Formats: sequence, C-alpha cells, structure tokens
Amino acid sequence: MRAGRAIVLAALFAAGAAGLLADVRAQRNGMPPGDVADLAGFGERTFASVCAGCHGTDLSGGRGPSLFDARLLGARSDQQLHDRIAAGVTGTEMPAFGNAYSGSQIDGIIAYLRRHTTEIGQAPAPRADPAGQVIHSRRQAFRIDVVTDALETPWGLAFLPDGRLLVTERPGRLRIIDRRGKLLPEPVRNLPKVWERQDAGMLDVAIHPRFARNGLIYLSYVEMAPGHVLTREEARPPLPGEHPGSPPSMTVLIRGRINARNEWVTDREIFRAPTALYTASGSHYGTRFLFDGKGHLFFSLGDRGDMANAQRLDTPLGKIHRVNEDGSVPGDNPFVHVPGAVPSIWSYGHRNPEGLAFDPATGLLWESEHGPAGGDEINIIEKGHNYGWGVVSMGMQPGIVKREAPGMDQPIAYYTPTIAPSGIHFYRGTRYPGWTGNLFVAGLAGQQLRRLAVRGRAVMEQEEIFSRFGRVRAIATGPDGLLYLLLQTATGPGTGVDLTSSTPGSLVRLVPLP
Repeated sequence: MRAGRAIVLAALFAAGAAGLLADVRAQRNGMPPGDVADLAGFGERTFASVCAGCHGTDLSGGRGPSLFDARLLGARSDQQLHDRIAAGVTGTEMPAFGNAYSGSQIDGIIAYLRRHTTEIGQAPAPRADPAGQVIHSRRQAFRIDVVTDALETPWGLAFLPDGRLLVTERPGRLRIIDRRGKLLPEPVRNLPKVWERQDAGMLDVAIHPRFARNGLIYLSYVEMAPGHVLTREEARPPLPGEHPGSPPSMTVLIRGRINARNEWVTDREIFRAPTALYTASGSHYGTRFLFDGKGHLFFSLGDRGDMANAQRLDTPLGKIHRVNEDGSVPGDNPFVHVPGAVPSIWSYGHRNPEGLAFDPATGLLWESEHGPAGGDEINIIEKGHNYGWGVVSMGMQPGIVKREAPGMDQPIAYYTPTIAPSGIHFYRGTRYPGWTGNLFVAGLAGQQLRRLAVRGRAVMEQEEIFSRFGRVRAIATGPDGLLYLLLQTATGPGTGVDLTSSTPGSLVRLVPLP
C-alpha cells in the first residue's frame, strides 16, 4: 500500500506555475525562455514513449495509477514532483530519471502533466446535433435551425444588403449562401493563395459600409512568405497531434470585389507586414474587422506567438489597428507622430484578439482576446492604451508573474478555465426582447455561446446560453433580425481530433419562441 501510494504521489502536481518553474530552470541550464514550449513538447513525447506504458493515457491508468487524476492536484509542489521523478521511488517500478533527463526536461514533463490533466478535466461532452434543439435561457427561449451543414471550418461571415451571406472557410475558400439559405456549390474563384495549417488559413470577411454602391469586400488571410520554397519537412502533412516545421507566414488584409463570373478581383492591399516579420510560428494571427461608420476600419493582429511583440510599438503584431477605409493612416491615430512606431496602431499589449464590436448604447469598442493557460479577456479598447500582454496576464504564462501593473488596463471580464473567445456581437434588434443590447461571445474551447448584459463599462450579468454543439466561431445579426452563428465540429481534448484540425462546420440561426 505504501509503495502504491508513493507511485501515486509522483502523479501529483500543484496548481502553481509549472511553466514558470520550467522557465527559471531553462535559463539556469543555459536555455532561453522561448524554449519552454519545446520542453512542453518534449514532455508530451516523453510521456507517450516512456510513461504511458505503465500509467496509461487517460484517467483509467495502467499498471501504475493515472498521472492525470485531478483529485490529486495540490498534494505536492512542482519541486517535490521534480525531485520524485529525478530520484524515483525505492521499492517500486518507478525508476530514477535524474541521469536520463536534465532538470529542464523533467520540468517539461511536469508542465505536460499539468496541462493535460486540465484538458482531460475540461473535455467536452460528445457534440449534440443542434438541429431543432429548443433552449430555454434566462431571458429568451429559442430553437436552433441549421441553415447549412456543408461548410468546413467556417471562420467569418458578412451579410450582403440583398440578404446573401459571405462565409470564409479556413482551408482557403470564400462561400456564398443565397437568400433562401442554399450554399452555392462553387466557391469564389481566383482568391489569393492561402497558407493553411494550425491557426493559419482564410480568416475574416467584412463588407464596406457602402457596399451597395461600391461592392467592396475585405478579406484577411495567411500567406507564406513571398519567394519561400517549401522544404520537404514543411510540405508534408502533419500527423495527428503533430506540428511539423512550417514556412514563415503572416496575416495579409486586402479588399476587392466579386465579379459577374464569381471571381475575386483585388482592389488594393490594406495591410502587409514587412517580410522580416514573417515567422514560422503557426499561431496567433488574429484577425477581426470592424468599421466605425466614420470612415475608419479597425482590425486586430495577434502577437504571432512572441509576447514581446505586444509591447513594442515598432511592430504591428499584438495590436489593434485603425486605418481609413482605403488602408491609409488617419492623422489622429495615437502613435502617428511617435518616432519608429507603426502609425496604424490604436492600442497595444494584446495576445490574440479575435473579436471586435461597438456597444450601440455607448459607442465603446469591446474586444475579446485569447489568454494563455486561462485568462481569456473581454476588454474595452481605448485610444493609445496598453492592455498588458507580455507583462501581465490573468492566465498562466512562463515569464509573466504579475496580474496588474501601472499604465496597463485590466480586463472587464476574464475566463479561467479558458473558453477561447472568438467573435463577439452586440444584438441591436427586437426579435429577442430579453436580449436587446446584450453582448454575445462565441467560445471555441468552451463550445459555448455566452451572453453578457452590460451597462456602461460594467458586465452586470453573464449567462452560458449553450455549450454542446461544437466550436462557436462567429455571430452576426441577419437582415431578418435573427442571430446567425458559425459552428465547427469540436476538436481538441476528449474528441480524438487534433485541436487545430479542419472539421465540418455549419451555419445556424436562433429562432425566438414565445
């Protein structure tokens, strides 16, 4: 019994910062902090090849106990765990690994155990079919109607004045759904070549406020660095759970039109980063568009996996930008006269913002942002303000130990565990009387639609409307005054599908009931 308990203790780890401990030891062992992510990958690979044979890969365990039992969290510190793995457990099958792995590598194993235990605990229930589901929320009952289920990883949507709908699919397509709700079989042709892997692909779509007169459409997508030739490693399809080497890539924003032959014709580039900023990271591209009705376009860009970018004014990454509708820079932007600063920056200190919406009651600009391990944020964006990423976070991130700091705005709301907020939208209509003026937040990891009742700068009430129909990417009000959502079949922990895999998606609408 004592030996068995000793083995169990090797599975315990505190809810403290295993990642921070890995960062400290990485520096002590001569490795830069940026290599901590590689250590976590080492931990995952090592667990699969060395530990899983005895301990299993889920809560059922194996010859030894499961190392992902959340009930045992907090019984030992990360340091105690580290010492136990290094020294082994005398009289059991648990050998000493101190001579096999460095201190940093052992901390990578601990970081993986901690992360995966959390993922197992948050594993979603099997996805339910949304078609015809009736939901009674606090302030509004409704039925879910499926408009089409023939999409693939839908990302952004924009209604046209005539009732048609544009939808982007991450693999690189722009689709049209007609006024009767029928998905046209042929995607728009002649789109720019899109690099699609992990978070990269075709992203958001928006139409010009005067689309009925000028027909202009805005697209954001990810491209491979111009002139780059794929290596064999970069070109091969990734195996499940694997992220092979990727080419340097970056978000690009363009505007154009769809001609009578269903072909895309580019009018101009709105944003293109210098080639030197293209990076092999496959994460944190942003992007979301939002017009202010005053001749300006706001758009968001992620930090591209390097949090230092968020605090630097000489890079566009980790920022929210404000440009004129043609991509030129307004003269009253906050950093337009700061030497070396990117003039389009409106706010900075952002990690990966994917939601933007104006509150019609106050005119305040609200934003949603992915946190690291927890700490997803809902912010009110102010001209020239710093939102802290790279220095402070409500989540856990190696290298960040503060939750607040002078001169850095705090979130209006934050979420731990993560819900992975994507698109946000204020409902301005009257079809759902109990929801008028409320902010809706789409959640990816949380598979949820969340409603926030706001007053001024405060959230007065929150409600999870649903959380079982797959990843919710974006939400918009249609010409009929109903809410339309883009859903994607769930990926990630508990699904058997890699988190960043492309999966079937659908467009649904919420039909109010008495």
